Amino acid sequence: MNRCQWAKDEPNITYHDNEWGMPQHDDQKLFEFLILEGAQAGLTWVTILKRRDGYKKAFSDFNALKVSKYTQKRVQKLLKDESIIRNKLKINSAINNAKQFLKIQKEFDSFDNYLWGFVHYKPIKNKFKKSSNLPTSTEISEKLSQDLKKRGFNFVGPTICYALMQAVGMVNDHTSDCFMYQR
Repeated sequence: MNRCQWAKDEPNITYHDNEWGMPQHDDQKLFEFLILEGAQAGLTWVTILKRRDGYKKAFSDFNALKVSKYTQKRVQKLLKDESIIRNKLKINSAINNAKQFLKIQKEFDSFDNYLWGFVHYKPIKNKFKKSSNLPTSTEISEKLSQDLKKRGFNFVGPTICYALMQAVGMVNDHTSDCFMYQR
């Protein structure tokens, strides 16, 4: 069975086969990926996947309303939590982004409506033959990044936004020989 070249070992294989590139429209799941992609900045994705359960627990099962109410006392507790990346900027970013996420939900009725609007509510199906051909950002991810930053988000550069778009299926970047490409 052919997979994308990056899916060589666990937990990458499980993530690739069950989640990556699958269109996601649940706001709580979208918030999860927003938090995880921001945490991944400067690290490998497998580093985050191995800590995903820790993030789920530390960030209230990715409940944006609860995370938006975290205090500096909670931040200090999270900085001691070895099950997540203990980076103060990333932790504060998650809390800030939760607040901005809630504003978008209110304005657009859901974060899903807002996010998927950037691709006209339909996944972009790319046709790359090798994972090494995948872009790290696109014109759309740059527009998304600019808009999120304008709305007060942080840790949402064009590369992070493109990784988010890939993760939640806004783009299908499975290589054309991957068994997941047609799904």
